[in-house]
Amino acid sequence: MPPSEPRRLLVTSALPYANGAIHLGHLVEYLQTDIWARYHRLVGNTCFYVCADDTHGTPIMLRAQKEGIAPEALIARMSEEHQRDFEAFGIAFDHYGSTHSAENRKHTEVIYAALRARGAIVEKEIEQAYCPKEEMFLPDRLIKGDCPRCKTADQYGDSCESCGATYAPTDLGNAHCASCGTPPVRKGSRHLFVRLQHFQEWLRAWVRSGTVPDEVANKLDEWLKDDLRDWDISRDEPYFGFRIPGEEKLYFYVWLDAPVGYLASTEQLLAKRNDLGFAFEDVWQKQGFEIHHFLGKDIVYFHTLFWPAMLHAAGLRTPNKVHVHGFLTVDGAKMSKSRGTFVSARTYLEHLDPVYLRYYYACKLTARVDDLDLNLEDFVDRVNADLVGKLVNLASRAGGSLLERLDRRIGAVPPSGRALLTEIRAAQREIEEAYEQGDYARVTRTTMALADRANKLFNEEAPWKSVAADPEAARGSVSTALNAARLLAAFLAPIVPTLVADLDAFLGEPTRWSALGQDLSPRVLGPFRHLLARLEGEKVRAMIDASKPADATPPPLPATPSALQKDPLSPECSIEDFGKIDLRVARIAAAEHVEGAGKLLKLTLDLGGGTTKNVFAGIKSSYAPEQLVGRLTVCVANLAPRKMRFGTSEAMVLAASNDAGLYILSPDTGAEPGLRVK
Repeated sequence: MPPSEPRRLLVTSALPYANGAIHLGHLVEYLQTDIWARYHRLVGNTCFYVCADDTHGTPIMLRAQKEGIAPEALIARMSEEHQRDFEAFGIAFDHYGSTHSAENRKHTEVIYAALRARGAIVEKEIEQAYCPKEEMFLPDRLIKGDCPRCKTADQYGDSCESCGATYAPTDLGNAHCASCGTPPVRKGSRHLFVRLQHFQEWLRAWVRSGTVPDEVANKLDEWLKDDLRDWDISRDEPYFGFRIPGEEKLYFYVWLDAPVGYLASTEQLLAKRNDLGFAFEDVWQKQGFEIHHFLGKDIVYFHTLFWPAMLHAAGLRTPNKVHVHGFLTVDGAKMSKSRGTFVSARTYLEHLDPVYLRYYYACKLTARVDDLDLNLEDFVDRVNADLVGKLVNLASRAGGSLLERLDRRIGAVPPSGRALLTEIRAAQREIEEAYEQGDYARVTRTTMALADRANKLFNEEAPWKSVAADPEAARGSVSTALNAARLLAAFLAPIVPTLVADLDAFLGEPTRWSALGQDLSPRVLGPFRHLLARLEGEKVRAMIDASKPADATPPPLPATPSALQKDPLSPECSIEDFGKIDLRVARIAAAEHVEGAGKLLKLTLDLGGGTTKNVFAGIKSSYAPEQLVGRLTVCVANLAPRKMRFGTSEAMVLAASNDAGLYILSPDTGAEPGLRVK
């Protein structure tokens, strides 16, 4: 169970740069952090999640100039867009600020003064890349070229995304200005540096304190075994940012004032929420709070060497834990605009429900620093099989038409269901440990394994068969299923909060972690509302198509249509070919779930005259068995029998689908089993 004494936590994500839209790669981090923060709030801890836009630097200045607006106007617009997209994905910040703020300037200058007071600031004459066309010194991110270590092309001027090397932009091969393509020249300038060697021994101990993951600590040890290079913290004008005190033409490098946004956002949060009873010093100077940073492995160097040195110099607390994730790939490859896999958050939202992505990312996020692959086929299958096919299906089967026949009243859980609920509740501790470790993949695996058990018991008891003869037995089964759905949904509440809120509204009771040991009290429930539709492959394909450049050449269709493609029209057939198909009206005499099959229902079709055929139909996501019994449908009666793992399928029912769901075909009223469709 949760600790008896609630914890106090400050949680941060790395600050998104105010020069572009939020995309699916960004969302790995913000969803990872939001899930962790939501979990801690759910179990009763005090948890503040703060973030801000990273707003300074030459790229911001150049984009604003190109658009003919002030940098302040650009960053205000981007902040509004970023916060709109984050909110749509359910990312619940307690405060979202900006590094272009009075608080950020204050804390940056305090840290700089502390570094100078410790003798850690030194001046050097350096040569920098200068673009003669743009008439300006080029920041690291405006220079591209070949990595000096692994020779990978098109890498930025500070670090290589391929091998992780860090270097000076002058070390790049075939360097060019990322803005205009002009090869830069070298030009001298006076800059200010932080002498990181002042903090090297302290950093060696800090890195091995358990604050960073072991694989990250091993990488940092490689850097720390040699003397750390001095860190350039100044940039020449023209530049959009904070001017360094005492300097006329030098500005703070964006990577110095960007992480200071964590401090500024904390101060801003506490200022607007003075009811909280906490001061800035309680979080960043005293020991009452835990500080947790979430970030990608590409910026580990800044957050585990530069940032802790800055905090240490200023007498501020360093983070208790740095949680590091890997890169996002799509279908096993780097995100690509030409392939349409570089998808913005806004484009995703125009096509798909955020619940799908929240769940799928959770299925892939572990406690390790692993890359995460958004496999589009698996995305569709996993969401439909797990979230829709197991959790939503359990709740809808128990709370839909079956409950209507029981006056919508649930009762006490019978002895037959007690063992199931006990088993689910016994997993609560494992779920807590997995959330704490950031192993959301284990949370989803454990929850869905329990959902399989709940569905199996519901299938075995088959209350739709007994509801007429023994309504109280059926009520017991329904009550067990809804209690199980409530517990399973609670386990996933930090991951899919809107879905769980909808289920809570139906059950009339909000999810409370401390109350999971109690059953739902007997009550009359309102009408069941549909919780979540199946994820349609066609919508995913439309999202990818919408993300491609207008001049992109569409890839050829594969020989076998996938779940992500709309089936093209079949080749023409003759009337003779069509005449071979024997379409018959059939009544569904029986329907049941198939153990071990995520998509199939077993149907017994009555074709009249004493003829019956068994069919395994992939319609489980759209129909509960009790919804089908007694209905008329159309089937291919002369289909060759097909042996399957679950038995032999002797016919095929006809169905159609669209974005809203899948529908079996039914004849007009008056048709009888056995009639041939002509």
